[in-house]
Amino acid sequence: MIDGHRPFGFWTATAFVVGGVIGAGIFVLPSQLARFGWTGAAAWIFGGAGAVVIALVLSAITAARPQATGLIAVTGEVLGPVVGVLTGWGAWVSYFCANAYIALTAARYASEFWLPLGATPLRLALAASLIIAGLTVLNLSGLRASGRFQVVTTALRLLPMAAVLIIVMLLWFTGSPDFAREPEAPFVPADLFAASTLAFVAIVGFESASIAAQRVRNPERNIPRATIGGVVVCCLIYLVVCTGIDFALPPATVASSKAPVALFIAHYWGSWAGLTVAAFAVISSVGCLSVWVLLQGEVPLGLVRAGLLPAWLARTNDEDIAVTPIVLGSALSVLLLLAASWRDGAAVMDFMLRLTAVTAMWIYAFACLTALRMRVQMLAAGLGLLFTLAIMYGAGLEANLLSLSLMAAALPLYWIARRSLVSSAKSSAAVAGPTG
Repeated sequence: MIDGHRPFGFWTATAFVVGGVIGAGIFVLPSQLARFGWTGAAAWIFGGAGAVVIALVLSAITAARPQATGLIAVTGEVLGPVVGVLTGWGAWVSYFCANAYIALTAARYASEFWLPLGATPLRLALAASLIIAGLTVLNLSGLRASGRFQVVTTALRLLPMAAVLIIVMLLWFTGSPDFAREPEAPFVPADLFAASTLAFVAIVGFESASIAAQRVRNPERNIPRATIGGVVVCCLIYLVVCTGIDFALPPATVASSKAPVALFIAHYWGSWAGLTVAAFAVISSVGCLSVWVLLQGEVPLGLVRAGLLPAWLARTNDEDIAVTPIVLGSALSVLLLLAASWRDGAAVMDFMLRLTAVTAMWIYAFACLTALRMRVQMLAAGLGLLFTLAIMYGAGLEANLLSLSLMAAALPLYWIARRSLVSSAKSSAAVAGPTG
């Protein structure tokens, strides 16, 4: 691979990690975790610790195989091609499910500026579809344009988080009575897995740099630093921001809000600040969505280059971008959005969140098994494997069964690729035989 196709350095890799994590989730999860009280706060600590452990595993794998095309390819090499295909396809499924939810969040916050946009679920779905289409075109135009876009949007999306952090710190250090206005729900161990599953949906994405390793310069050095540093920063921001909002405002008020971050800032700084946050929420969601649209192409491309999927599935354009999986994934995201607009949208989106979490867990579980087989970071790999099983348990049986079914859909493509390789080998042998 030529150097021009490794355009990402440390800061861009870090932007992809932070950008893949801090997106739509941070702007809606305070509402979903408000009812959990102290259990919700514990979920961020538990989920953050698990993410750091898995980040150590991903970093160790990358450092051990720096020339590999990405995490999925290494998993296939170490655990066998079938596992590699299942892992990669599961990642691809999680991306297009997440993209539908993230794009819809951007459209909902955009409707704060033009109310008719949010008048019907179908209008929101169409607006979200246009966002996906625009970012699909951007990512097909080249890696450098996508990387620059990610750095800029990552910097912008941290601004509203900084505003929340400032307000929370001021309330804390001035001894504001807001934190004692209503007692929070106590810690309930039995609810920890359910709360952690919700929290981890917002943390999923820190594997971005590892999966796109073929695009990063000096991956053995830059990816571990970017991944671990990005995870720590994101988890600390989530803990303070979400817990601060949930504890400073009445839980019932936060739980009923569709825009809890905007509600929080507007409560203390006025309505103008709330609208400003809505604008940044759109920017944040769009920036996060750009990461996932890019990875819709990177994962199948890595599998094709490892000989695990048919070559036609990830043919590249002049910019070395795999066109088919990006376009197909975006089309499936749009179909999910339209389905959600015609049915109970809240229920559909809730299920997609759990499905996204569970398919991501398969990536992390196989990564931990890979590290154990390679005998790198074995303690972290063992702990990470236990953590992924706990999150899968919290997601429920339905999401787990559907994730397995969607992953299994890749097996026919794998068999086609293997048959093609065998046929090519036989043809080469037949040609070489008479001359040998």
